[in-house]
Amino acid sequence: MCPCVLLTGFALGGAIGLFTVGMDPISTYTTTTPDQTPSTRAVLKEMKVRCASYGKNFGTIGFMFAGTECLLESYRGKSPLSNGTISGAIVGGVLGLRAGLKAAAFGAAGFAAFSTVVDYYLRH
Repeated sequence: MCPCVLLTGFALGGAIGLFTVGMDPISTYTTTTPDQTPSTRAVLKEMKVRCASYGKNFGTIGFMFAGTECLLESYRGKSPLSNGTISGAIVGGVLGLRAGLKAAAFGAAGFAAFSTVVDYYLRH
């Protein structure tokens, strides 16, 4: 597993964060009066914070998935399509566990299905 997975996830998350900051009507920057236009500095600061936050989240998820899949592949000694499915289920379950068992089950199922579709598409 190389650090490029973490960097790629961070870059992708940063790009999505940059996109969402322009689309989000409720931002964290404030002005003294409600009808006042925010300064360029405040908008740039919001962009920096949002890009870093999304980048960190995407990088962490990518790192968790790649690490789990690498460990699973090393343990099993083969690289079938099911490795991505099992890794997706593990990571989705762990991420959803903070919200409860039902969320963990839905997270595991959703992430496993998404991982399977992506792996199938990239392999064929």
